Amino acid sequence: MRTTRVTVAALVAAAALTLSACGGEPVKPDSVTQIAGGQSGAKAATVLDRPFTKPELVLTDTTGKPWNLREQTKGKPTLIYFGYTNCPDVCPLTMSNIAVAKKALPKADQDNLRVVFVTTDPERDTPASLGPWLNAQDPAFVGLTGDFATIQAAARTLGIGIEAAKKEADGSVVSMHGAQVIAFSPKTDEGYVLYSEGATVDDYTKDLPKLIKGENP
Repeated sequence: MRTTRVTVAALVAAAALTLSACGGEPVKPDSVTQIAGGQSGAKAATVLDRPFTKPELVLTDTTGKPWNLREQTKGKPTLIYFGYTNCPDVCPLTMSNIAVAKKALPKADQDNLRVVFVTTDPERDTPASLGPWLNAQDPAFVGLTGDFATIQAAARTLGIGIEAAKKEADGSVVSMHGAQVIAFSPKTDEGYVLYSEGATVDDYTKDLPKLIKGENP
């Protein structure tokens, strides 16, 4: 079982210094990804000593309607990830890994699980563009977009740093963001397990049955 523990204080401090550009290298070597795992023999899941409170976040879903994170996921096992659709590697791989692992669950558990993708690039990730991208992964995945400052503030409460998208010299647009997935318990509605960008399909496949029940992986 690939699980470790880390204090929230250390986690937030590390995450505040860690931003990943999809397709690039982490900004800092001492990243929460390395604390949580991702390398050979390292830990995929970080069980937090003090869980995160679910942010009070109301954004726009892919149908153009308001979506209240706390209300819509109350009492549901929930995975939350901050990323963007134009990311060439980390974001689509992360969502694909979760989608594949989800399919191994019994139908009732699949229906109960909430997977929420919050864009870090809301200017380009409109409901119209975000919807088809997520549908290709799993039609049940929830995509949220809205005001960047609101998204950034919510991410910070979970120890995840993000920066506004910016254009590079070659004309490409890059969104810098933490690449961790946070699992929220259906029992407490608190974020108690964190996965690094190195988490694999096998990691999620092994852990999801326990996360569905609010148990430690």
